[in-house]
Order: sequence, then structure tokens, then C-alpha cells
Amino acid sequence: MQSAIRSQAELRQRLNLPPAPDADAAESFPTLVPLELLSRIRPGDPNDPILRQVLASEQELQPAEGFVPDPVGDLQALNEGGLLRKYHGRALLITNGMCAVHCRYCFRREFPYTETSGVRDRYAAAIEQIAADPSIDEVLLSGGDPLTLSDNVLAQLIDRIESIDHVKRLRIHTRLPIVIPQRVTQELIQTLSKSRLACWFVIHCNCAQELDQPVLESLRRITAHGIPVLNQAVLLAGVNDRAEALSQLCLKLVNAKVQPYYLHQLDQVRGASHFLVPQSRGEAIMEQLRSILPGYAVPKFVKEVPGAPSKTPIA
Repeated sequence: MQSAIRSQAELRQRLNLPPAPDADAAESFPTLVPLELLSRIRPGDPNDPILRQVLASEQELQPAEGFVPDPVGDLQALNEGGLLRKYHGRALLITNGMCAVHCRYCFRREFPYTETSGVRDRYAAAIEQIAADPSIDEVLLSGGDPLTLSDNVLAQLIDRIESIDHVKRLRIHTRLPIVIPQRVTQELIQTLSKSRLACWFVIHCNCAQELDQPVLESLRRITAHGIPVLNQAVLLAGVNDRAEALSQLCLKLVNAKVQPYYLHQLDQVRGASHFLVPQSRGEAIMEQLRSILPGYAVPKFVKEVPGAPSKTPIA
């Protein structure tokens, strides 16, 4: 992480791209691209699907109707200690504010992590809330990215969750196995495979190009220990808004024993309007996917509506 790209100027220089007037956009949301992910981007190609996810654009500064700082209602659902309560039976813990990569479409790009995240000395408040509510049988770890925590810190947190009898399942939402696959350590896998909780990984991968051999090996290390892996993708203009691109992604995932779970309509966060694909186009793409993929390889096309009791199915 210390060697990661942290400026748009360096990103463009490393990829043999000309300078561009994107400095103001970059200042609004800092640049962070690990070298492991950079190596999968085609030099000299401004339309590379991985690059499109991390390259700042002047369009980020243009006001767009309906694009807001908190598009999914996180702050309304937030409780003390970084605990979000949106859906029945589940609680989501914002473990920290750190990610391994800053995706320009991130729906939490303006989330006040320093004020609300459950940093280590504040996990107690979240654990107390979970323990006090027997209706919670599943805990989700999110962020930021929970895998930016050390194996030791994660193990301690999982131990505390395991001590709550009514919690039966644990989900870890992470992009680390995709962007820095060596983060999937044997110690991490052992912690999860030995847990009394039913543990799941939910990864975030948007295009087949992200799934190189080291990434596929990291995913197989997880599934080989009986830990299911689901994938959530976001429908993004210029990245994966073609049936061919999504079918390649889905097949590569299922070949690695990863379930294509959700394809999200873009959360309309301020600064990301240039990624929006019209919902009608997404519906047409889904129809194409159903005609060319086996049913188990077709993700659910959904959107998140603030205040709704679940993700809202589209097609």
C-alpha cells in the first residue's frame, strides 16, 4: 500500500497517458491505486475498463440532478460505533475508513469515516448493540474495507462477534482479494474456516480483466476451505455496459467457484454521474445475459432505495 499511486499525474505518467485538467476532481476525492491493480491496466489506453474506474474526470465537478452525497441513506441508518441497521436480521459494521483502491464511483466517497467509523476502541458500542438485539443473526463487516485491518485485529473482532449466541452468520465485504490478492493469507482463512459462524466473502469485481491469475488463485484459496464467495458488480458506463463484457466476467467468476450475486444500478453519489447507465439499457443487457448464460451465472439486477426493506429488484 505504501507504494500505491496517489496522484492522477503519476497515474497518467505510469500509463503513458497525456496530462489532463483533472486536478480539481482529484482533490475532491483522493487518488489511490495499488501497483498490483495498476499492472492489469493497458498502458496508453484511456478506455481501459480498470483505468476508467480510477481515473479522475472533470465531469466529477459538474452538478447533476439526483446525485447527492449520501445516495443510499447510510447516515440515516447509522448508529453509535459505526453500526448501520437497514434490513431485518442484519447489522453492518463500518470497521474502518481505509480502502486499497479509491474507485471514482464509490457511493461512500463522502462518508464521514473519521466521525463515525467503528475504529478499534469503538467496536465495543457496536458489539453491545448487536448483543442487545436477538433479532440480529447476521453481521456484515464493511468499510472502507475490513481486510485493510490486520489478521490479528480481524480475528479479535470476529471472536467478539462469535461470543454473541444469536449471531449465526458473518459476511465480509471486501475488494482486497481483487486488488491485492496476496492479502488473502493462510491465517485469515484459518480464522474464518474455524469460526462457529457461517462465514461468507462478498467481493467487488466489475470486469473480467481484474481477474488475473494471482486473483483467481486467491479466490480458490478461499473456496477450497468451504467459504462461499459472492460477487457484487456495479453497472458502469465505459466499463461493463455491454452484455459481452458482463458475460465474460460472470463466466470467469463461476469458473473460479464465485457466485455472480448482484449487478447494481449505480448509486447516484455526487461526482459519479458520468458512470450512469440508463436503467432501460441495464434491463436490455440483463435480457441478453439470460439468453447466453446458465441461470446460476446471471446476477440479480438491483438498486438500493433509501428506506426500502431490501435491495430493490429491477430485472
